[in-house]
Amino acid sequence: MPFTIAISSNRTPFRSNYWLWAFMVIFFAVWASSLAGTTDLSNWLLENTLTFLFVGFLLLSYRRYQFSDTSYLLIAVYLCLHVYGSKYTYAENPLGYWLQEVFDTSRNHYDRIVHFSFGFLLAYPMREMFLKWVGYPKVVSWILPIEITLSISAFYELIEWAVADIFFTAQGDAYLGTQGDVWDAQKDIFLAFSGAILATTIVSGIKRVFNVYEKSGE
Repeated sequence: MPFTIAISSNRTPFRSNYWLWAFMVIFFAVWASSLAGTTDLSNWLLENTLTFLFVGFLLLSYRRYQFSDTSYLLIAVYLCLHVYGSKYTYAENPLGYWLQEVFDTSRNHYDRIVHFSFGFLLAYPMREMFLKWVGYPKVVSWILPIEITLSISAFYELIEWAVADIFFTAQGDAYLGTQGDVWDAQKDIFLAFSGAILATTIVSGIKRVFNVYEKSGE
């Protein structure tokens, strides 16, 4: 069974797409584990509100629009990172503490890893969506993922502020996870933006080096 990329002309049907089945099983296992072992259920629900919406979008759009296996892999990795963070809260994440010890950093940086991953892992699926689903020109499909990553990251910080300061003040500190950094929001936005730029640069470089193009030039 071929492993498809964004410009692949074929898509494997769901029933026989064992790659997709594997991605789903792994993600839902991690998601269930994050719920079963969460240390803060209220925070878990807050953190996973957008996860429910995103997974719902993927399921509802599948019949009409299907991503490549590469995009589904990147999406699954990002979602696993996110839901694992929601299990303990980002600021109290064990992997983040381990990295803090190894690299002797001043804070738990797991939240920064996930923000960077948002841009780095989801820029490719966004590009595929604009290129293959919407039919935008190649150049526009490269630029839009970067712009949208920057916009969504900034909008997400506004959501975090509203949730923490207006709607759910009891879970505010755990949800924000700023760890005393007054520039936390700006750094998170920058990391997501940088991740998207890096991802598109890497993909563009690979396409040029290995001449991975369709006959149409996409």
